[in-house]
Parts: sequence; C-alpha cells; structure tokens
Amino acid sequence: MSIVTKSIVNADAEARYLSPGELERIKAFVTTGASRLRIAQTLTESRERIVKTAGDQLFQKRPDVVSPGGNAYGEEMTATCLRDMDYYLRLITYGVVSGDVTPIEEIGLVGVREMYKSLGTDIGAVSQSVREMKDVATSMMSAEDSSEAASYFDYVIGAMQ
Repeated sequence: MSIVTKSIVNADAEARYLSPGELERIKAFVTTGASRLRIAQTLTESRERIVKTAGDQLFQKRPDVVSPGGNAYGEEMTATCLRDMDYYLRLITYGVVSGDVTPIEEIGLVGVREMYKSLGTDIGAVSQSVREMKDVATSMMSAEDSSEAASYFDYVIGAMQ
C-alpha cells in the first residue's frame, strides 16, 4: 500500500482530514516519483541481463548449487532457479514503484523460509542470488538511484535470513 493510500485510509478511519505531516510525506512521495519510476524501468528493461549475470555469479560462488544433488543441478532446475530470481526482481520493482515494502512482503515473502525448507532448498543460496542481483542492478544506476534500489534488495535479503 502506498503512502498515499495508507494516509487516506488512516485519516478516513479517524474521520479527519489529512494532517500536515501526512501531506508532507505525500509530497515527498510524489517528488520522488520520477526517480522511483526510473529505477523500476532500469530493473525491468535489464531484467534478463541482471538475472543471467547474477545467476552466473551465484553458480561460480556456490558451485554446490549446480553440482549433482544441488537445487539447480541440470537444465530444468537451473531454469527454475533463474525463474525464482526473476520473480524476486519483479517483486523488488513493485516495492520501488510503490515506495513501500508491503507489496514485497505480502506477495512474495510470507512463508518463504518455510516453503524453501519444505522443498529442501538452501535459503542461503536464494538470499545470495538476490545479493548478486543487487550488485549487478545497482552497478547500472546512478549513486542516488542505486542507494534507493539497494534498500529494497536488502529488505528481501533480510527477510530470508
């Protein structure tokens, strides 16, 4: 839920007008809109490159993942791993656009540790894949955009710890 929606829902629940503080937060949200959209566009347009490069880096650092018995062993399982990486990158773009981690949490992180545990997947490797995507993606952005985007990657990484 964006800051705009949250502010309106909270004010309406209390049958009041938006407070000066809420209006300032909305103003800041609107002011940073172009930056958030630029970041999301970079992530979206470069998603194949980000996922492929980050996947290659993950597999070099974690050869156990693609070795016999690893969760990404074989073409089909490697494709599944890359698909999951793409999924987390998409969730991160949702967070960036909304300026909030709620979509990331509600759509993709509730129960993630339990799911991967039940599948026998090393959550550390999944977390590492997001870290690799962060490094690749932020290297494609200005320092300011990189800092903003990094916080959403870090949120996903932290939720997997």
